[in-house]
Amino acid sequence: MRFSDFNYFLPPELIAQTPADQRDASRLMILERRERSIEESVFSRIPDLFRSGDLLVLNNTRVIPARLQGNKESGGRIEVFLVRKLATPGQVWSCLLKVSKKPAPGSHIRLPKGMTARVVEKNGEDTWTLSFSPCEGFDRWLEEQGNIPLPPYIRRAVDPSDRARYQTVFARVAGAVAAPTAGLHFTGDLLAVLAARGVEIAPLTLHVGLGTFLPVRVEEVHEHRMHREQYCIPEETAAAVTERKKGQGRVIALGTTTARALEHAADSHGVVQAGEGEADIFIHPGYRFKVVDALITNFHLPCSTLLLLVAAFAGKEFLMHAYEEAVRRRFRFFSYGDAMFIG
Repeated sequence: MRFSDFNYFLPPELIAQTPADQRDASRLMILERRERSIEESVFSRIPDLFRSGDLLVLNNTRVIPARLQGNKESGGRIEVFLVRKLATPGQVWSCLLKVSKKPAPGSHIRLPKGMTARVVEKNGEDTWTLSFSPCEGFDRWLEEQGNIPLPPYIRRAVDPSDRARYQTVFARVAGAVAAPTAGLHFTGDLLAVLAARGVEIAPLTLHVGLGTFLPVRVEEVHEHRMHREQYCIPEETAAAVTERKKGQGRVIALGTTTARALEHAADSHGVVQAGEGEADIFIHPGYRFKVVDALITNFHLPCSTLLLLVAAFAGKEFLMHAYEEAVRRRFRFFSYGDAMFIG
């Protein structure tokens, strides 16, 4: 199996550059795997696809303003992209650097409002370890000086409205460098409607990480290795999943990040283990889902690991046909684009 098998034609104008005027005004494509049917709706009507007793599992990660602008000691400009806080004292981070000439270990980067970052070391091909000081008040400084990390296919400057719109309404735990974009369509009112109809809503946290921004560098699917992403599944969420797997409702994953966390944490019998971990599971066609019964997701990049995950769930041929239909019907693609419900 090759990544190029999951390529498709996408006119550039279908890549959404801005969100819909209202979160739930996005279009919704509905795929039924058994009937291999495709229907079209609007996201505000998604409660009609749920049944009393279903469980909606969502990812409550919060996107941090991870892009920082600074200068090297020589005066040259440098962009620092925070990827992941490392498990060490202080503010030590794994980062991407965008600069004409890479800095030497031991050198310093000057950042706004008196913050500096010491270059500790280079980590493999992509990332660097940076130590920031002063540590006191770092989170507040980051909120004030950092920029929201919009994906590279959004070819415009960051707008102040992105602070809210590139964040789900249920974002609680800071740590992601990209939004779990399927959740961007939900409003508080929609979640209230689901709860009133007997749908249980349970959170987990998976911090979307480096893999979102790095290209796949191999052609053969079996050669790809996923970047690890930190997750935490509460006891209550694991218990709710266990109850549904006894036949009392469906487990509906809101987004590929939620699906990955659940499937990674499940044992061979589909029992999800509560607790913290690092998800490195690579789901592609041939994988047998143990937990997820239905999936809400956005439209993903060609030849991407996220597209392969959805193809594993929906079936490759059916999904690629649905993508052709989405192009023909002028759906909007990627982070700020439209959504898909696969049941």
